[in-house]
Amino acid sequence: MGKVFIVGAGPGDVDLITVKGLTCIQKADVILYDRLINKELLLHAKKGAELIFSGKLPGFHKNKQEIIHQQLVKFAKRGKIVTRLKGGDPFVFGRGAEEAQILAEQGIPFEIVPGITSGFAAPAYAGIPVTHRDFSSSFAIVTGHMKAGKDDDIRWQHLAQGVDTLAIYMGVGQLAYICQQLIKAGRSPHTPVAMIYWGTTNLQRTITGTLATIADIASEENIKNPSMIVIGEVVRLRESIQWFEQTQQPPQQMSVIG
Repeated sequence: MGKVFIVGAGPGDVDLITVKGLTCIQKADVILYDRLINKELLLHAKKGAELIFSGKLPGFHKNKQEIIHQQLVKFAKRGKIVTRLKGGDPFVFGRGAEEAQILAEQGIPFEIVPGITSGFAAPAYAGIPVTHRDFSSSFAIVTGHMKAGKDDDIRWQHLAQGVDTLAIYMGVGQLAYICQQLIKAGRSPHTPVAMIYWGTTNLQRTITGTLATIADIASEENIKNPSMIVIGEVVRLRESIQWFEQTQQPPQQMSVIG
């Protein structure tokens, strides 16, 4: 019997992987990697390691999750050391828990290796702290993966009135709906909002607005996925402490999968 390491690769900057995560890449016989990892990490794989793309494009699942489960089980039962390399953190909207459940059911040894998630890393690189003594004492990460006009599981009133800073993943396609729901639930339409495209990478780009204006600004600026949406008064701090984008050379194509 082999072993599976479910590893968070971090938000995009190759230097933000953990030491343990890098070790798992180096010792793996098989690496199953996702679309949004920085492919420079794969250069650390040992000679002869099998590298398998397991990413899923938005709206097009090249490999269904069930197939990924089957691959993890198959290689581990062959005695392989398997590293499942996932963008960000495997337990933050990464389906890492589902994969761990399958391994547990099959009696396969596994470890979870946390990673830096884009919910606070992308804002940090944009000069936006998710907490601040003067502006924010609470922080929530929220999925934006829902369809307008249909019921969703998000408690908008609680988020609008009970949490200072919101970091919304996978929300670009539903940006207008998200803003409408928060305003409807009591959040001020003047609340600052930032959108950070390809945060922590040399493609990073940040736009700002308010709940009332950000959807139109994002459309005009053609902001696409992957982008992190940050909502709250902390966004105002970007004006004074933004740092990363000023240090970058003109953007070049980042080494990412997909």
